[in-house]
Amino acid sequence: MKKWMKWTAWIVSLLIIVVFGYAIYLYQSVKSTADQIYEPRNPVKPVSVTDAKGGLQVELNRKEPFNALILGVDERQNDRGRSDTMIVLSVNPGKKKVLMFNIPRDTRTEIVGRNTEDKINHAYAFGGVDMSLATVEQFLGIPIHYYMKVDMEGFSKIIDLVGGVDVNNPFAFDYEGKRYEQGNIHLDGVAALGFSRMRYDDPKGDLGRNDRQREVLKQMLKNTMQFSSVLHLQNMLDELGTHVRTDLTFDEMKELLLDYRSDLEEIDTVEIKGKGEKINGIYYFIVDQEEKERIHGLLTQHLEQ
Repeated sequence: MKKWMKWTAWIVSLLIIVVFGYAIYLYQSVKSTADQIYEPRNPVKPVSVTDAKGGLQVELNRKEPFNALILGVDERQNDRGRSDTMIVLSVNPGKKKVLMFNIPRDTRTEIVGRNTEDKINHAYAFGGVDMSLATVEQFLGIPIHYYMKVDMEGFSKIIDLVGGVDVNNPFAFDYEGKRYEQGNIHLDGVAALGFSRMRYDDPKGDLGRNDRQREVLKQMLKNTMQFSSVLHLQNMLDELGTHVRTDLTFDEMKELLLDYRSDLEEIDTVEIKGKGEKINGIYYFIVDQEEKERIHGLLTQHLEQ
């Protein structure tokens, strides 16, 4: 009996050591990836924005609301590329909501630091993440507290790792040799990338493309929040380390994962309204001042605690 108890105690002790050791390994892996993808912003110049927080840093440990910009970047060899996708997320755990909207990439606005008006997605080509953030802040009149940059190849691979996405396709179309049927469809990473890129066959043009991008991201966020597979965690970390950059620190990521995730129950979407116009032979999406004020008001109201 005593021998049996000793063997049992030894096995239990061994299991505890293995589990504890693996937990330490995972923690260090996550921390290593967080350090790898961390790239703090370097403001182009002070930007005048209305910040209800008075310019103070967000305290995530107090579950304060914040705005984030997701940049989907199409980078090329020997070329910085352009921000193919610009999506703003306004996160308010107190209201248990995320407000999400695209900024159409052809939107004409002042490019901060260039003293010129151009398409908003050109800000990334001119000055990378920092110029993009400053330009978006000035365009919307609100602070962007955090950013995340994802290259489009990584976008596809991350979708595969969370099991793909289920979307509702408003109409059937073909794109790059793949058929997208109307209705509810399941997409792997490559198909989701094509689904979110097509625009010329969409009756709404770039706005329809934005709708599909938001749908894919919305479902991807939901799947990521439920992601719990330890077996795939290392693969996820490898993809994040290769394809993602952000100014969220490791500690801030922990706060979001542990304190925010369970409080975000609803994702609302809104569309920026405007009209297409050619200026000097170049197509732009024009957003008037009234529409800018409407979006600014929605964001300000959403951030109120």
